[in-house]
Amino acid sequence: MRKFNFILPIAMVLVMLSCKDNKEETKQTDIPDTSQLDIYFSKEMPADEPGGAILIIKGDSIIFSKGYGLADLELKTKIDANTLFNIGSISKTFVSNAILMLQDEGKLSVEDNMDKYFPNLKNKAIAEKVKIKHLLTHTSGLEDNRQTKTDSLFYLTAKDAENWYPTTQAEHLNFEPGTRYEYSNPAYNALALIIEEVTGMKWQNYVADKIFTPSGMKTSTITDGPHPETGVSHAYIKSNGNWIEKDYGEEPTFAAAGNGGVWSSVSDLAKYELALQQHRFISGAILQDSRTIKPWPDWQEATPPFMGWSWFIDKTPDGFKTVGHTGSQGGFLCNYVTVPEKDITFIILCNTPRDVDGFTAFISEWLIKNNWLQKPSKS
Repeated sequence: MRKFNFILPIAMVLVMLSCKDNKEETKQTDIPDTSQLDIYFSKEMPADEPGGAILIIKGDSIIFSKGYGLADLELKTKIDANTLFNIGSISKTFVSNAILMLQDEGKLSVEDNMDKYFPNLKNKAIAEKVKIKHLLTHTSGLEDNRQTKTDSLFYLTAKDAENWYPTTQAEHLNFEPGTRYEYSNPAYNALALIIEEVTGMKWQNYVADKIFTPSGMKTSTITDGPHPETGVSHAYIKSNGNWIEKDYGEEPTFAAAGNGGVWSSVSDLAKYELALQQHRFISGAILQDSRTIKPWPDWQEATPPFMGWSWFIDKTPDGFKTVGHTGSQGGFLCNYVTVPEKDITFIILCNTPRDVDGFTAFISEWLIKNNWLQKPSKS
């Protein structure tokens, strides 16, 4: 799975925010004209090509929700707000929430080390140093030593256990746990396996029962090996003027679910965010903790820590906290951004590598123009 930079689009938002004069804040009851959004996305995602779905909510009200382009080029299926996309690494937030729920039940702790769950780690010193909290925040220092290029055929169908195993055989860490940030997909394969060991059930079923159901996410699903050929969007990349399918069967590690196996729609992800805010499956205290930057006393990077439990966290120049995650896998490219203080969430799901950074910036600019990302003027 490719790592897609979350910080870049948020940085764009910050620049735009700093360049705007404060205006009187629009009342929540005022619904702005969304025609500019529709015109922009219609142009960016032609009707006869792979495209995407966009959703913006304020509170529990949908401000904008629409699909563009085709979910399946062969069947000519149109994308709409209920189209299922692979959401890539946004899936990690579901895994993280499951871990936090199990901690709340006293069944595990983020302080547990890897030796408790993976006694087959080759280096016992590593097994004792690396803890669940390091996996959640990409600060473990574990090597991603999968041979995805030289053994791509194996990794086309390799699931969580197969993707995690090479890491268990590493003899060295890239750095001491809790001192640096290095994005790790195998870490989340490991977390998925921990959920299975603790619950005695497939982690996919645990998340479906404990998160999807209370959230009302009726159509979302999670990969466990091959995914159905129908009922979901397919991902594509353009090569030499032709569209080539790029998802399960073409993209190595796609079958590994803990790092990116959730399939969902913008409609269902909006329900997920509302369920988080309404504490339907985790408490307000757990949610706040998960969306709070985790400090590390021995941090060695120039950039300060910026992660909660799986969530990427930033602040605008005006002090608005932003929380979100991106997703990238095969031809799928996504972004999920919340501004808690303004009660705003917007979600972008694409089945080809569209300009998601640009989409994020355009939506942010539109929100600013409508005075929904501004502090009230001082009287």
